[in-house]
Amino acid sequence: MEVGSTPAGPRTDHPDDAAALAAALGRRVAPPQLLHVRHLPERRPVLAPWPEGTPAELIHAFGARGVQQPWRHQVAAAEHAGTGTHVVLATGTASGKSLGYQLAAGTALREDPLATVLYLSPTKALAADQLAAWRTLARDGADWLRPAPYDGDTEIADRTWARQHANVLLTNPDMLHVGILPHHERWATFFRNLRYVVIDEAHVYRGVFGSHVAVLLRRLRRVCAHYRRRDGSGAAEGGPVFIGASATSADPAGSFGRLIGMDAVAVTEDASPHGAVTVGFWEPELTEKRGEHGAPVRRSATAEGASMMTDLAVGGIRTIAFIRSRRGAEAMASAAKRELTEVDPSLGHRVAAYRAGYLPEERRSVEENLRTGRLLGVASTPALELGIDIAGLDAVLVAGWPGTRASFFQQLGRAGRAGQQSWAVYVAGDDPLDTFLVHHPEAVFELSVEDSVTDPANPYILGPHLCAAAAEFPLVPEGLELFGDPVMVRDLVERLTDDGYLRRRPAGWFWTHPEHAAGMVSLREDGGGPVDIIDAETGALLGTMGSPQTHYQAHPGAVYVHQDRTYLVEELDEDAHAVLVTRAWPEFYTQARDITEIEILDPEGSRRRDGGPLQWCTGPVKVTTQVVSFQRKAVVSGEILGEEPLELPARDLFTTAVWFHCSSEELVAAGLTMDRLPGSLHAAEHAMIGLLPLVASNDRWDIGGVSMALHPDTGQPSVFVYDGHPGGAGFAERGYEQAEVWLRATLEAVQSCSCADGCPSCVQSPKCGNRNSPLDKRGAETLLAYVLERLGAKAHRSGLERE
Repeated sequence: MEVGSTPAGPRTDHPDDAAALAAALGRRVAPPQLLHVRHLPERRPVLAPWPEGTPAELIHAFGARGVQQPWRHQVAAAEHAGTGTHVVLATGTASGKSLGYQLAAGTALREDPLATVLYLSPTKALAADQLAAWRTLARDGADWLRPAPYDGDTEIADRTWARQHANVLLTNPDMLHVGILPHHERWATFFRNLRYVVIDEAHVYRGVFGSHVAVLLRRLRRVCAHYRRRDGSGAAEGGPVFIGASATSADPAGSFGRLIGMDAVAVTEDASPHGAVTVGFWEPELTEKRGEHGAPVRRSATAEGASMMTDLAVGGIRTIAFIRSRRGAEAMASAAKRELTEVDPSLGHRVAAYRAGYLPEERRSVEENLRTGRLLGVASTPALELGIDIAGLDAVLVAGWPGTRASFFQQLGRAGRAGQQSWAVYVAGDDPLDTFLVHHPEAVFELSVEDSVTDPANPYILGPHLCAAAAEFPLVPEGLELFGDPVMVRDLVERLTDDGYLRRRPAGWFWTHPEHAAGMVSLREDGGGPVDIIDAETGALLGTMGSPQTHYQAHPGAVYVHQDRTYLVEELDEDAHAVLVTRAWPEFYTQARDITEIEILDPEGSRRRDGGPLQWCTGPVKVTTQVVSFQRKAVVSGEILGEEPLELPARDLFTTAVWFHCSSEELVAAGLTMDRLPGSLHAAEHAMIGLLPLVASNDRWDIGGVSMALHPDTGQPSVFVYDGHPGGAGFAERGYEQAEVWLRATLEAVQSCSCADGCPSCVQSPKCGNRNSPLDKRGAETLLAYVLERLGAKAHRSGLERE
């Protein structure tokens, strides 16, 4: 196929499916936007006997909710856990993962009246659903189960009861960090008898958040070992068994093992039933609108998804549309309501939005209306991806790549759960990664290049947790290996001692600082402390935001959204850690732009691959960033409405980068000219940032980049991509290790885009402080091909070639 050409029809092995999908979308023939159709066949169930020793009352309780016999993967996970093996159950949506750990835990709690189970969920909504499931089991026969919640919403009396009586404690990592481990002496009996730790939706724990949780789980293991040693019941190796429930991923056993700090096995064969799914890959058409420098602009995934939801609803097809942002979910639902009302006034109210931030009763109302069919369509953030039980949906729309293959298949699994034929459409956003994937579905269905990245050795993350651990019990030299390489950890402990956070005594290192140690760590933020968002008219506290995000999301003039209410930022007071906002109803959103400089901190100590004239490197860097302006963009179309300058101070970030550099003479010999070098490097940098999530599971906004025709540290043309978090988050190092796959995908994305000179789908970036100038799309292709050649990619094909 000629690069940039449009196929005559969708690539598919099932032409009838392509025609049926087009018909479901109200089209008589498959339109050119439908590039590929993939048929996922029906999956039949594989049952297994109940494990030997399963209590009859527990079998009866499962039977009361319709489970007469378990599926094979549920039994396999329970049996691994029962033998003391750490296990992760990594199967698809609606595959009954919860029964796997409920079976193991319920049996253990029946055998040992003193045993306890800790359940960790990334969201309160999921924990609430699981609490209801445990209580149902207790009601229907397994009366030895005493489940209880323990989170920020739990009343004081209920917390006391949970501490004293619960044998199944349902909480989240945040509460474990600040509310349970710092007060471990109150939980001594619970930790001494802790049999299982269940980590639900384990694939969510990646990047900075995952790295925090990885260290938190090591602190949990340390506390459990302390109480087991005190009563002679065993050392650290006799601690609790970890059971993970995860979406499918490239290496679930490896990812889960890194999270818990121990080896684990994975159960990946899904034995649950699922109806056939027809999946379409859709690239929105180019519009007549023009972006920066006259670049063509595609119709937004939000607008396209709204139109598709309208078409499906008119046909009576119950649909859920996933989109990553809260603003996008609200905009898609509003647009679909308007379009439906124009077609049939009786249908407009049968579409709704669903996202985090809704009150529990609002969320439950939407879920119930979707279950019963009163709603025909819901536009949702990934909040409905995580474990919420919604069956009977006919179609799923995925508007923009959700970030990981795990999330993509989780979302696809929302349709067809009742066994019926279902439809799914992935609508590509105006983004390099989306461009690549919509033209290369094999990267989604056939390759396993993606992995969950965690870096618990990051000193910016590990250091504060070591302080929290020292506040729980003094750190001792022989226990440091729990947190990583003992030499590295000891060096970090010594630095914390020199800085006055810890004090060395004969018995170990103690926490003697006046601050609350756990309060120094926010699991979901990357440093800098929280900033209060305050309503300037009422003085009400609306929420908080991590200070590193304020220059991008809370600068003067920014649009701030809170529980479906929009505000404009009036003032950012960094000294007072406050943002003042006023209520407003803008028809636009805002996007900040920055300029960046980068310094290599340890040129000699950086890792490098020798590509002859080209060096491929990773190591510590200092990044100086200044937000210089912001754009106003139309909510649905994404059209640029205007740009305003900002006067904000520069900020320094010490992090990790991956980069390459090569002499200009070599690049000229490869086909570039000196006048094209800046634009070629700049375009390649933007495209590489866009494609890194293919191999590193990061969000595009987790990373940044710099390109220079003459970098002062390398003395040569250079391109850098860096982690946007202090100390790094593992993304850049993953890019370094997966160089060929990453770079070839980047080249393919640029080549796949049909634009002539560059656009948001290939080499333009919404963050670029240089207003996407200069950019040389064809030069980027030449540069990327040269880098691949120097790294030996011709001899080591990545499998991502064009067909």
